[in-house]
Amino acid sequence: MREMLEKGRISPLQMTMIMHPTITATAILLVPAITAKYAKQDLWISPILASFIGFFTVFVIFQLNKNFPEKTFIEYCPDIIGKIPGKAIGILYLIYYLHQTGIIIQEYGQFVVGNFLHQTPLVVVLASMVLVCALAVYGGLEVIGRSSQIILPVVFLFFILVILMLLKDLDFLEILPIFERGPMPALMGAYTPSGWFSEMFLISFMLPYLKQQQKGLKWGMICVFSIVLIMVIANLVTYMLFGPLTEFFTYPVMNAVRYISIAEFLEHLEAIIMAIWVASTFIKISMFYYVIVLGAAQWLNLSDFRPIILPIGFLLIVVSIWSTPNLLEMVHFLSTYEAIYLIVPQTFIPLILLGILWVRKKVKGSKRGNTHAQNA
Repeated sequence: MREMLEKGRISPLQMTMIMHPTITATAILLVPAITAKYAKQDLWISPILASFIGFFTVFVIFQLNKNFPEKTFIEYCPDIIGKIPGKAIGILYLIYYLHQTGIIIQEYGQFVVGNFLHQTPLVVVLASMVLVCALAVYGGLEVIGRSSQIILPVVFLFFILVILMLLKDLDFLEILPIFERGPMPALMGAYTPSGWFSEMFLISFMLPYLKQQQKGLKWGMICVFSIVLIMVIANLVTYMLFGPLTEFFTYPVMNAVRYISIAEFLEHLEAIIMAIWVASTFIKISMFYYVIVLGAAQWLNLSDFRPIILPIGFLLIVVSIWSTPNLLEMVHFLSTYEAIYLIVPQTFIPLILLGILWVRKKVKGSKRGNTHAQNA
């Protein structure tokens, strides 16, 4: 059944290139302001502390995958805790990801309408992105992987160019002194980005389709490290440019790009950056969309996931409009409750399942040992 659902295969590098924009596409826009609110000049330390959730999540998911190498999270839940509880958890995860993807689509729409397409109805922006992502999901995991291979190098190139063009305006003294108020502000600043790092859970839907599964752990860790590096650089640059004002911007990175002016010739680069960011968000939404579609097909024991792509796409548009009424509500949710909302299902519940699996193995091993002893 699983082979009929997803026949494509991706490399560990492609998995990394999918997950990178899946986490950074929205995080890089909002993290500097959210972390600056708590950590001030130590905001660059917060992503480093938050990354421990990412590394730990990758480790837990890889250990689960080692026990069920041919199955996704939705498929092996019933094997661990029984059919009925496993199916119940599966449907809860599908509802959860439907809501979470709706929030991501809403973030995308609010950013595009608020910064560029002021007169365009929000629903048009949301629906157009969902339609494009539906085409990628229809092609399967391999199409999403190849798309990320094209998009991610361009994103990295423009990110480096932006940093280079801002160097002359950066003030290193803005990030000093380090730990002026102790480590607690940096820890508080790590709260929100730690939620984004827990999204590494999504590799549980890619590991069964890796060409070299044994390299999944290594490349998952490399992915988390590269994401930390990008977040640290983004936080440093924005704070060295804006200083304490960073926390008052909704999208500090976009404001930093608008700040670029070289010889009164090279200016107004935000349109180019927006295009690159939209491409990254396309990968992020496509991956979440794919997880919902694949998971739903596996939960329903369908032979093909493609017939449910458009119905789920329609649901995503509805949920995205319903999820948050406005930008202020969304930012408040992201900076307060979302970390727990992300970490509990994506890190803690898989950890509990791994613990149950470990206990079952121990009990089974001890029973076998007792049986052998009695036979002897």
